[in-house]
Amino acid sequence: MTFSKFVASTTASAVAALMLCGAAMAQEYSWTFQTSETAGEPGFINKQKWADSVTELSGGRIEIELLPIGAVVPHTDTLEAVGAGILQGHLTDPSYFAGKDPAFAMMGNLVGAWSDPFELLGFMKSGGGNELYAELVEPYGVQLIGTAATEPEAFVASIPLRGVEDLEGLKLRAPEGMVYEIFSKAGAAPVALPGSEVFTALDKGVIDAADYTVFAANQGQGMNDIANYPLYPGFHSLPLIDISMNKETWDGLPDDLKAILRASVDQFIFQHVYSVRQQDAEAVAEAKQNPDIEIINWSGDERAKFRRIAQDEWQTWAEKSEMTQRYYDTVIDYLEGRNLL
Repeated sequence: MTFSKFVASTTASAVAALMLCGAAMAQEYSWTFQTSETAGEPGFINKQKWADSVTELSGGRIEIELLPIGAVVPHTDTLEAVGAGILQGHLTDPSYFAGKDPAFAMMGNLVGAWSDPFELLGFMKSGGGNELYAELVEPYGVQLIGTAATEPEAFVASIPLRGVEDLEGLKLRAPEGMVYEIFSKAGAAPVALPGSEVFTALDKGVIDAADYTVFAANQGQGMNDIANYPLYPGFHSLPLIDISMNKETWDGLPDDLKAILRASVDQFIFQHVYSVRQQDAEAVAEAKQNPDIEIINWSGDERAKFRRIAQDEWQTWAEKSEMTQRYYDTVIDYLEGRNLL
C-alpha cells in the first residue's frame, strides 16, 4: 500500500469516528487564521474548505474565520502574530520567515528536492520533518498542527527555456533567500519582486520569466498569454504549507479537539493536492488550445543538472545554523534511503 493510500484510509476512519464524537455540540472556540493567498485563489478556496471541515468535524465546537493575505498583518509577520495571539493561527509558506531563521527557507522550499507532493509529505510525516519543524516554531509560541503541500510550481517564461544553459543571464522573478541564490548559481539574474508585480513586470519586459505558482493559477491570471513558453511540470519549486496555531490555545484544548484538528489536516492534504492536480490538468488542456502557447517539459537530464546546482546550495545553507544542518542531514538521509537523491 502506498503512503498516500495508507494515510487516506486511516484518515477516513479517524474522520468518521471524530464526526460522531463531535456531533451537535455548542461552539466553544472562535478563531481567526490568516492565509498567504488572496481570497479568489484556488489555494484560498481549498483552505476555506479546511476551515469549514474543522467546524463540521468538531460538531460546531470550533469555528475558524479564514482571512486572505495581509488582512491583519503582512504575510512575513504571521508567525509573531500567531505567537502573540493577534491571530489564532495561519496556513502559510514557511519561506516567508527566512529572515528570522534560515531554517525556514530550507524547510519551506528545498528547491529541486521533490518532484511530487507526496514525496515531501512522506518525509514530513515519517522522516522526521514534522518534528524538526515543530521544534523550530515552538520558541515563537506557535504549535504545529500539521503540514501539507501543493503540486510542483510551473515556471512562467516569455522566451523558450529548454534547459539549464538557457537560464544564463535570464531576468527572472524569484523570492529572496534560497530560491534566489539557486537561480543565481544557475546563471540567471534574479529580481526580487512581490507576487502582485509579476504580471506587470512580465508584460513590460522588466523580467523574462518568473518563479510564481502552479500552472492553473498562472493560466487563470493570464500569465501564459503574455509569457508564452510555460515550463510544466515544474522542475524547481514545491513549497510546504504550515498549518499552525497559538501554542497556549492549543495546550488548553481537550484531547478530542486536538485529534480533530490533526485529522482535519490529513483530510486537507488530499483535498488540496488532488484539487490542484485536477485544475492544473484542465488549465494545461486549455493552454494547448492556444496556438501561441508552447508548454515546455524539461528532460530528465536537464532536471538533474538543475538539481545538482540546487544540492550545492543546500550544503551552503546547511552551514548557516545548527537547525539548518540538522534538517539537511535528516532530509539527505531520507532521500538517499529511498533512492530519491
